[in-house]
Amino acid sequence: MRVDHERDDLIRQISDTQRALGRVFAQDRSSPLFSSNLTMRQLKVVILLACTGSASGQDLATNLGVGLATVTGIVDRLIGHGLVTRHEDPHDRRVRRVELTDQGRALVEQINDVGLRHYRRIMQHLDIDTLRTLADITNKIADIAAELPPWDDDDTQRIPAQTDPGRTAAR
Repeated sequence: MRVDHERDDLIRQISDTQRALGRVFAQDRSSPLFSSNLTMRQLKVVILLACTGSASGQDLATNLGVGLATVTGIVDRLIGHGLVTRHEDPHDRRVRRVELTDQGRALVEQINDVGLRHYRRIMQHLDIDTLRTLADITNKIADIAAELPPWDDDDTQRIPAQTDPGRTAAR
C-alpha cells in the first residue's frame, strides 16, 4: 500500500511540475495561441484535424460534444480564416470532409514550435547524463502511451483532480 501512496504522490508532483511549466510557457505572448483570434472550439477543431488529417462534420460534432449546426458555423469561420477546407468525401459523396489548409498546418506547426523552443531552452541547461536519463524516460512514456487503448469517459484509471480536497490535504 505504501508503494501505491508513493506512486500517487510522485504522479501528483510530476503533474504539478508540468502544470507549472505550462503556466511559464503560457506567459509567452508571442505564441500564435494569443495572436490567432480563434475561439477555444475553433482551436480544438484545428488540433483535431492536425491529429486526424481530416474529419466529417459528424466526427467533429461528436468530438466537440456539440450539434452539427454548431460545427457548421465553426467550420465556416475557420474557412473564413483560411485554416480549413471542406470537400466531398471521395468514398461517400453524402459526407463532407474538413481538413487543414497549408495555412492551418502552419499555425499548428507554429504553436508546436513555441512549446518546443521553450523546452529546448530549458534542456540546454541540463548535463548530458540528465539528458540521457530524460530521453530514456520520455521514450518509455511514449511506448506506454502507444500501447494504451484510446481514452474512454468510463476510464477508471483517471488521476483525481488536483482540486480534490482529500488530495490537497495529504500534501
